Amino acid sequence: MSNTKKILIVDDEQDIVETLKFMLEAQGYECFCAYDGETGLNMAKEILPDLMILDVMMPKINGYKISRLLKYDNKYKNIPIIMVTARSQEDDKLIGQETGANEYITKPFELDEVINKVKEYLED
Repeated sequence: MSNTKKILIVDDEQDIVETLKFMLEAQGYECFCAYDGETGLNMAKEILPDLMILDVMMPKINGYKISRLLKYDNKYKNIPIIMVTARSQEDDKLIGQETGANEYITKPFELDEVINKVKEYLED
């Protein structure tokens, strides 16, 4: 039984997903990827990740809605969610917090910033 932490990355920008996956796997995490909200939500329920990195603006279901759906469900509410978005307005940060996102990172982000946040949540 491995205790490798599972991270689900949901973003419609493939290069961001690939880069995050590469960096996080180098840190020893197991990564799962989805490129639209609907797939991301289904995968979250299926694999029960230890943490999610979630884009806001995506096809089918946006990140806010996914966060809300997961955070209001007792089965999934303890999954930490790091929201990444190109939208940095304060309103957006507020919405992110209201939907239960644990962290809010603005694109373009530093990869180190994301990896440090992931470690904060997964290595206590």
